[in-house]
Amino acid sequence: MAQVTIQVNGRPYTVGCEDGQEPHLTELARLFDRQVRQVSQDVGQLGETRLFLMGALLLADELSDMKLRLAHANAEIARLNQEGTKAEIAAIRALDAASERIEKLAGE
Repeated sequence: MAQVTIQVNGRPYTVGCEDGQEPHLTELARLFDRQVRQVSQDVGQLGETRLFLMGALLLADELSDMKLRLAHANAEIARLNQEGTKAEIAAIRALDAASERIEKLAGE
């Protein structure tokens, strides 16, 4: 297990992670640090625990919004795929009907 020292609100924290996940963890820490610093800037120093809590809640809110937007996008994709399938079926039926008419005319 790897260990990484990250900085949040100017303080170092050593955390463990799976080997190879160090860059990802460092990037997540940067994201959290930006959020915590923004909260601190907006409302002032609340104490580390409250600052971290507010930062985590704001990130959770963003995540929740993104999940909702993703669900709506996936529903729209499914709807469009269904419409596309219906259009394909209609086109196939039209081609079949045209083919039958052509064959009928060719047989006369």
